[in-house]
This record gives sequence, C-alpha cells and structure tokens, in this order.
Amino acid sequence: MDRMWDHIMAMFHFAASMLDQVLAPLHVFGPAVILILLAIVTVLVTKTLNKYIITKRYIELEKEFQHWYKIREEAMKGPDYDKAKGIAKNIDQAKLNRVYYDYFLEGFLLGLARNVLPVFLMVAYINESFRPEELQRLFGKGYLFSLPSTGGKELLIGSVFFYIIALVLT
Repeated sequence: MDRMWDHIMAMFHFAASMLDQVLAPLHVFGPAVILILLAIVTVLVTKTLNKYIITKRYIELEKEFQHWYKIREEAMKGPDYDKAKGIAKNIDQAKLNRVYYDYFLEGFLLGLARNVLPVFLMVAYINESFRPEELQRLFGKGYLFSLPSTGGKELLIGSVFFYIIALVLT
C-alpha cells in the first residue's frame, strides 16, 4: 500500500511540475491572470468530465428507479386511496427505497469524481505553487491584492481565496 501511495505522490509531483512549466510563460501577466485561467480550465474540465464520464451502473439504476417509480405512481392512481397507499408502501419497502439509495449513492460518487475532485486537486496545486513564499519569489510580493481595512492594516488577498472567487464567478 505504501508503494502505491509513493507512486501516486510521484505522479502528482510530476503533474504539478509539468503544470508549472506550462504556466511559466504566463508569469509576465501576473498571478491573478494565471489563477483566473486555472479557474476557467477547471470549469472546462468539470464540464467535460460531466459530459463523458457516466457509468453503466448509474444508467441502469436510473432506469430501474424510473421503472419502480412509475409503478408506484400507477398504484397511487387506484380508486381506493387506502389500498393504493398500502400498495405504494409495499413497493417502497420492497424495491424503491433500495433502488433509490443505490441510485443516489452512485450519483453522489460520480459527482465527487467529476466535480469535487478536479477542484480540490487544483486548490491543492495552487496552495502549493502559489503560497506566499513562492509569490514573493516569483512576483515580488507575497499576496495578490491588498485592500484597505478599518484597523489601519491592509487586508491581503491570497491565491487560494482569489482562485475560489474566480471559480465561483466563472
């Protein structure tokens, strides 16, 4: 297990160094432009993943859920409301609850893989590559922007905060 983790970490370090090399020519535009570009790329990646990554199991569970839900709806249309309610309850207990749980869990895990994971990976990269020491070394100051505040001290805007704002606005 430790060897596998070492290989995964080596892969992440390699990807981060490649991304550093790709972004190096953009340093002339400043860190804000790079972070906005990374936010746009992250949005495009998540949209692409959402479009192309879907499991067969998710499709099958969706069909099965729709099937049992339609049967439940038909049962509820019966003339005797109490009897229809009892049949619907039996359908819920027999199949619909389990199918819905599996369908929900599969969709949740797909959502994590397609939406949350790319954002977290990019935040981890930005947190490492655009930390204050690196910003100071590369751009001459350890923050992106400074805003005036009431206490006389300036409010410094860092890279992760700026990236999240750019991601939300993208």
